[in-house]
Amino acid sequence: MNPATLANLVALVHFAWVAFLVLGLAAILLGIALRWEWVRNKWFRLIHLGMIGYVVGESLLGVACPLTVWEHQLRQRAGQRTLEGDFIAGWVHRLMFFQAEPWVFTTAYVAFGAAVLATLVLAPPRWRGRGESVDQRHEQARSASE
Repeated sequence: MNPATLANLVALVHFAWVAFLVLGLAAILLGIALRWEWVRNKWFRLIHLGMIGYVVGESLLGVACPLTVWEHQLRQRAGQRTLEGDFIAGWVHRLMFFQAEPWVFTTAYVAFGAAVLATLVLAPPRWRGRGESVDQRHEQARSASE
């Protein structure tokens, strides 16, 4: 696969990462308000927390995002100017990147991470007991709501 195509794929993966974080938090907040049980899924919540934790950590440590670095290198190898590319990559970059001082991004990432942590308090994930069947859990939920 040529470097330009790989760079576009990396840009799409990067966009998917950001979209999962943003839409995931929105879904959690909406789920809290509407009492959607699925937003308490432990795997969804742990993956979401881990992903924003990684972003916050690299930002606080001053480490460049590996996806950004990788895409940059691939675009250089393809002879393209960095942070540009074909139509799809151009739109992905317009949605994800804008110019600001580094501290602005770090502050935004830390605030977003704090919001994700707050949702763990507002709607903690469900840690189901071992050996408990789905029917038993539904029966317990039904009994609790009556």
